[in-house]
Amino acid sequence: MTKDGRLRVGIIGAGWIAERAAITLGGLTDCECYAIASRTLEKAEAFAKKWNVTKAYGSYSELINDPEADLIYVATPHSHHYDVTKEAILADKPCLVEKAFMANLRQAQEIVDIARERKVFLAEAIWTRYQPVVGMVRNLISSGRIGTPRLLTATLGYSMGEKPRIMQPDLCGGALLDLGVYALNFVRMFFPADIVQIESLCVKSKTGMDLTNAISLVLSDGLLCNLQSSAACVGDNIGVIAGTDGNLIIDNINNPQKITVNKHDRLFVEDIHVPQQITGYEYQFLACRQALINGQLEVHEMPLEETLYMMELMDSLRQKWGVHYPMDNQT
Repeated sequence: MTKDGRLRVGIIGAGWIAERAAITLGGLTDCECYAIASRTLEKAEAFAKKWNVTKAYGSYSELINDPEADLIYVATPHSHHYDVTKEAILADKPCLVEKAFMANLRQAQEIVDIARERKVFLAEAIWTRYQPVVGMVRNLISSGRIGTPRLLTATLGYSMGEKPRIMQPDLCGGALLDLGVYALNFVRMFFPADIVQIESLCVKSKTGMDLTNAISLVLSDGLLCNLQSSAACVGDNIGVIAGTDGNLIIDNINNPQKITVNKHDRLFVEDIHVPQQITGYEYQFLACRQALINGQLEVHEMPLEETLYMMELMDSLRQKWGVHYPMDNQT
């Protein structure tokens, strides 16, 4: 870090997610967007100029080998996370890797094992896990405001057309890794009890990727969870946690802004708004900065064991649906 404690973040990949990260880092005082790496120097330089980034690199390796970069943020499509993250970890560079963490559990386990062996910091950037709303909802549940939770529903849907990253197997297409991962994390953030039963369905694209899926989970604590995600339609994106004495309605499971509390007979009690944010991405960068200051090798907001659990769960769903990626066959 710099002498004044700023975390210098190097971004790998210059797409939409990278732009959101650059905007976020530009609004922080404890972190900075230090460098950008793309597959071409021209694209990297254009990104750096647009978002006021200090350095631009025309290859990922150049950024990884920059000794001034404190944290590598992997913002490529999830199909391309494995190689670049492995290179960075082997170079002893702390990494924050966008969701979905890897294509499958095999890749994820290897990367986690290498990071643990080399004692290198590693975290998954699923932004909802880091946001203040997580603690807010947990407190509402634990305080008994809605009684005993019995039913959770969550939907996330965007009409994405035939984008390559949704349609192509080699880009780990489909709704699950892109959108369904948020619905699954919406459950696990608040209810980490074991899954004792799971049922699911999906509608596939002509390329064999899951365009729309429905997942039902029964947890060991008696909670039933109904989840839907789709890359083919505009969803309401709402999450509801229903208890014996009331319910919580979260307005957007992808980036919550408001929690509505209702009691018996759906009688409105209050709306609770989340703190004002830059983009919502800031919390993951600040969590990584604090973890690195503390000498931690992972963050408590998204432990690596939880990342592995989620990858295993998504592998099992894809296997049931017959949704396969080329990297599933690699050993």
